[in-house]
Amino acid sequence: MITTETLYWILFAIPSILIASTVHEYAHGLAAYKLGDPTAKAYGRLTLNPLKHIDPIGALSMVLFRFGWSKPVPINEYNFEKRELGTAIVSFAGPLSNLILAAIFGSINLIFHPDLGSIFGIFLFTFTLINISLAIFNLIPIPPLDGHKIVRAFLPKKIRYYWEKMEKFSFLFILLLIIPFSPIGKFVLGGISSILARLLALFGFL
Repeated sequence: MITTETLYWILFAIPSILIASTVHEYAHGLAAYKLGDPTAKAYGRLTLNPLKHIDPIGALSMVLFRFGWSKPVPINEYNFEKRELGTAIVSFAGPLSNLILAAIFGSINLIFHPDLGSIFGIFLFTFTLINISLAIFNLIPIPPLDGHKIVRAFLPKKIRYYWEKMEKFSFLFILLLIIPFSPIGKFVLGGISSILARLLALFGFL
């Protein structure tokens, strides 16, 4: 028997995640292209076709464990005039695109005030929630998240070297972030939840 939670996940959450992550990756590719790096376009990733951005394992994980990921858009940062700054701009483009989507759909909620129990209301809430969550999560300054590349652009050269070396431990950082009993995970995710609640309240969802 399909539970209410499963039905919600299939009808609202997965489509919202698919759209949000597709726009996120497209924004990375578009920003890189505008800054002189054609790598994403050459690999067919400068597109809003979600099939081009789906990672099979990430998609399966999303269905089974409610946590997944898309294929990162390939870039060659040596094509940028200023490598670190260009990469930071490209990295920020993804979360920014999600914040813009959240602002648009959150504003629709403020204007029309749909019943949060209606299909339209549930979709607006879910889509806004997921876009804000995706943006905030990716701005955390740990590898392989976007925030790590953004912070790198503002670090002194000596510190930047060690900052880049952290990428070798990307899996460990993500693991510490998502496991339920991790103090780091509790602290970071608690902060995300606080910001998320304030933004949702701003758009009239809470």
